[in-house]
Amino acid sequence: MFHFGRTVDYLRISITDRCNERCLYCLPEGYHGWERQPDHLTAEEILRVVRVAAGLGFRKFRLTGGEPLVRREVPDLVRAMAAIPGVECLGLSTNGTRLAALAAPLRQAGLRTVNVSLDALDPQVYRRVTGGDVAAVLSGIRAAVAAGFERVKLNCVLMRGVNEGELWPLVLFAAEHGLPLRLIELMPLTRTDVLTEANFLPVGEAMEFLRQRDELLPQPSRHLGWGPAKYYRLQHTGALVGFIGALTTPHFCETCNKLRLTADGKIRPCLGDHGELDLREVLRQTTSDEAVREVFRSALQRKPLEHSFRGQYQPCRPMTAIGG
Repeated sequence: MFHFGRTVDYLRISITDRCNERCLYCLPEGYHGWERQPDHLTAEEILRVVRVAAGLGFRKFRLTGGEPLVRREVPDLVRAMAAIPGVECLGLSTNGTRLAALAAPLRQAGLRTVNVSLDALDPQVYRRVTGGDVAAVLSGIRAAVAAGFERVKLNCVLMRGVNEGELWPLVLFAAEHGLPLRLIELMPLTRTDVLTEANFLPVGEAMEFLRQRDELLPQPSRHLGWGPAKYYRLQHTGALVGFIGALTTPHFCETCNKLRLTADGKIRPCLGDHGELDLREVLRQTTSDEAVREVFRSALQRKPLEHSFRGQYQPCRPMTAIGG
């Protein structure tokens, strides 16, 4: 599918808005998710969407949340998705807390890649950011490496005054384990007080911080997956670090190739735009796959040229309700 000269062939599917952590940048205080389970798409509905999307030319799919691994049937869902013709790559984004027990079953089911959120190594800092236990995440990362996934990436959201002191330890950890680390700018997707000038740490400043400790060698031909990260190899540590600067990088959206499906069945053409189309009602009102295809076509036409984060963007949904 094409729009603004971009090939859109990547669908990120949130399978739950629920999470067993409460990250500052994702899940605001007081948010408890939808109370009724029927609000979420069923496994059968998700598989129907994937079949239709694959028929339209989508090739890359990623399960997100919330925390997707709080949904019990994930290995079965992965197995069924991997068997759909046209699904070339299937990945998962997770906080890693439940990955230790599930990494091997997920790999056997056909999952190919895993992205793990790791915002700090220091247990106290990690708990401040997520409310969780970093030891469980580290166990999950080790299990993912042992399971033999094609790629395991680490994601860190940058927050000044919160986890900036963790950047170098995270770089050394990534280098030690041979895992790419992505540093991501904070986006306005939770409480409005989370993203302020005081706590916003741009990727350019993070790059300068790392340059004081090592030489950053650009890797312009290095593409790990289909995200917008710009990668650098640190000459002495050997770490591979990607920078994702949605708010400060010019032309950030030029190569965007994705649509999102929320857990309650809304197609969201852009993370940084409020526009959504209701796919759940179509799925439940008709057996016509052509009606589902039409929602996808409409979503593609509504995909903006660029996001709205640089304006006075006010989130109407937190990140956990959109899908990571």
